[in-house]
Amino acid sequence: MKVPEVTVRDKVALITGASRGIGEAVARTLGVFGARLILVSRKMEDLKKVQRDVGIEGGKAECFVCNTGEMDQIDGLFRELREKYDKIDILVNNAATNPFFGDVLSADERAWDKTLSVNLKGCFFMAQHAAKWMKEKGGGCIVNVSSVNGIRPAPFQGIYSITKAGLIALTKSFAKELAPFNIRVNAVLPGLTDTKFSAAITHNDDIMKLVLPSIPMGRFAKPDEMAGTVLYLCSDAATYTTGATIVVDGGMLA
Repeated sequence: MKVPEVTVRDKVALITGASRGIGEAVARTLGVFGARLILVSRKMEDLKKVQRDVGIEGGKAECFVCNTGEMDQIDGLFRELREKYDKIDILVNNAATNPFFGDVLSADERAWDKTLSVNLKGCFFMAQHAAKWMKEKGGGCIVNVSSVNGIRPAPFQGIYSITKAGLIALTKSFAKELAPFNIRVNAVLPGLTDTKFSAAITHNDDIMKLVLPSIPMGRFAKPDEMAGTVLYLCSDAATYTTGATIVVDGGMLA
């Protein structure tokens, strides 16, 4: 019996939203386990800090600036990557935004367009570009970072929740169509996680008094508690896993 190895050694892994939070944790974890990292975010300064930390931990990383809500920047990113790399094995679609916190009756078109462009449109076309390249090279894997909000929408996060539900559908659609090309596509659905993105919730004692009772483990997650699931999905331990949505939420949806 061959025991599957949980490693991404020598694989080329592109992580969006890699400058902080879950994206940073995923990048550092994949780096420790041997991946060659392509770190993508909107600000080079923030990426450079992650790159330094990856290097200290023994990994290798290069940084690329790209706003994944802008099609021309996505196209430009992949033109540049194809000039520098001979393949891409892993895409982690982690970049996201949530510019509007309020009821759906107050939401405006600008908030809708901004959220959809990054959280759904950007993920679609990042995955499309990566999958075309993976198909040429014989396979690969894509991991989309969705949210428990995609299953159970959160109050005052209607647009965000809609995009995360869409990302689950995107994952399943890509998984079915790309399986014949040895490309696996899965999603991780984090619960409440302590990141700058969710600080308005996790650092508000009044809100946390209401939220924590709904989480059986009685606490929010740390970003690195999401990274292990991504590592599994990217590794040879998950060669028969595609179209899956793995919830990592401390039992909230149980």
